[in-house]
Amino acid sequence: MCTVGGALHGGALMSLADAAGAACAYLNLPPGGSTSTIESKTNFFRAVRGGTVHATSRPLHVGRTLVVVQTDLHDDEHRLVAQTTQTQAVRPPS
Repeated sequence: MCTVGGALHGGALMSLADAAGAACAYLNLPPGGSTSTIESKTNFFRAVRGGTVHATSRPLHVGRTLVVVQTDLHDDEHRLVAQTTQTQAVRPPS
């Protein structure tokens, strides 16, 4: 999961942020609702060359049709590695 230069690949970081963001959105859905990512943007701030990456997600907006989630990724030294903002569609129960 690393680049040729030995850093954790950005795609692996984005995958972690996507999973954490989706869980956050799911926890903010109406009963029986589901969600689907319709937009995701990631800013990378520093390389990760060892240790663990920690994800923290929080809803920025919870509406009837959309949930917007921000996920911060930090390294073991609590430095911000990347930040992802996702827009999730709220799908009503079928």
